[in-house]
Amino acid sequence: MMLVTHRGPFWFSVRDDGAFAATRGAGGVVSALLPLVDARGDDRVAWIAATIGDGDNAALAAGAATVPGLDLHLLALDPALHRLHYDIVSNATLWFLHHGLFDLPRRPRFDERFRTAWDAYVSVNTAFADAVIAEAMAGETVMVHDYQLALVPGMVRAARPDLALLHFTHTPFCGPNSIRVLPTDIAVDLCRSMASAPSGFHTARWADAYQASARTMLGIEAPITPSFATPLGPDPDALAEAAVRAVASGAAAELDDVVGDRKLILRTDRMDPSKNIVRGFHAYDQLLAHHGEWRERVVFVARLTPSRESLAEYLAYRQEVEHAAERVNDRWARGDWQPVVLDTRDDYERSVAGFRRYDVLFVNPIKDGLNLVAKEGPLVNEQSGVLCLSPEAGAYDELGEAAVDVHPYDVSQSAAALHEALAMPGTERAARARRLRELVARHTPRSWLAELFTRAA
Repeated sequence: MMLVTHRGPFWFSVRDDGAFAATRGAGGVVSALLPLVDARGDDRVAWIAATIGDGDNAALAAGAATVPGLDLHLLALDPALHRLHYDIVSNATLWFLHHGLFDLPRRPRFDERFRTAWDAYVSVNTAFADAVIAEAMAGETVMVHDYQLALVPGMVRAARPDLALLHFTHTPFCGPNSIRVLPTDIAVDLCRSMASAPSGFHTARWADAYQASARTMLGIEAPITPSFATPLGPDPDALAEAAVRAVASGAAAELDDVVGDRKLILRTDRMDPSKNIVRGFHAYDQLLAHHGEWRERVVFVARLTPSRESLAEYLAYRQEVEHAAERVNDRWARGDWQPVVLDTRDDYERSVAGFRRYDVLFVNPIKDGLNLVAKEGPLVNEQSGVLCLSPEAGAYDELGEAAVDVHPYDVSQSAAALHEALAMPGTERAARARRLRELVARHTPRSWLAELFTRAA
């Protein structure tokens, strides 16, 4: 079996003795895929990914980019091409397109500079496809992941029809009207490549949107391999271990010191415009304005990891997030009560400590392929915490019946949802929490990966 991802499962660094250390990657895709590597024992598992950073490049040059039990192939891409592929096309264009983030009267603008970036996207996808074509064994199952590598399936299918191939997209997919935002030739190339292999998504909604977009761009008679939906679930054993570490490391005690005997509203996200963080703070502000009984009785802890700060839009959004939090604190803080606690440390144990402790988990994305936080929190929560969940999160399809809806654009409705969650009677909270745990337990990384294996064709 061969896995193909933009970011690798391990990152390399130089130790004091000059040898290289391999550290497990923290990304969601990596966390989901590594259990399959462990489970296959002596069976070959090849993994193709790009080098990320100086440590990876140095390890590759020294022949030290190796991991026991894994046939790892790292690609040293031209830095300029890689930046254009990743920053301009993958993140500033495809991510914005699929998450509905474009301010269409102003962006995007496809000009000669973008065409240069698109050529780089093609070049990087070609490098990945060439590696698959050269390294895959006859008849091997090859799983390509995510929007950064959307051209790889078509390239590989044309050269290696013997391979069992699959492409899984972890984001949403835009609908047939939005796909027309892209230049027509680019939209056609993307859809044609993805149509050459089974395309997987976390929910039927995104799979249907892809099928409609592909049919719009390729025509009624075009051959389009059927798409499918299979959701990822959290790893319960890994979460339980992280919860123990959160206690041992003092992260849980630190949170108790911050919250005290007050109720806790928690969110944990990357600082990404798609996560809708600013409107969440506006909703909390309105809650405090309209329901004075919650003043000094609740703390909103936001664990927010800075993300993609090479893009101006992300830097500007971080400033908006920080300003929105400051505004709430300036308006409502009293004595030792700080209404919003903004924590930008990249520390998973602190997030898990929050999962154990929250009274309300607030998840209000504009659009999200899945949102694993919405599943991880209920699995380890010990407070009969209530999940406030946007219907635009892929996880809503599974968890919506036991969650409190939050409309991502309706601040007043979101404030009312927060009040409902905080004031909910204990019996209803407990019943919803039990049901959430039942729903979350239906899918694990192992069951998800097993389904992918059967879908490859």
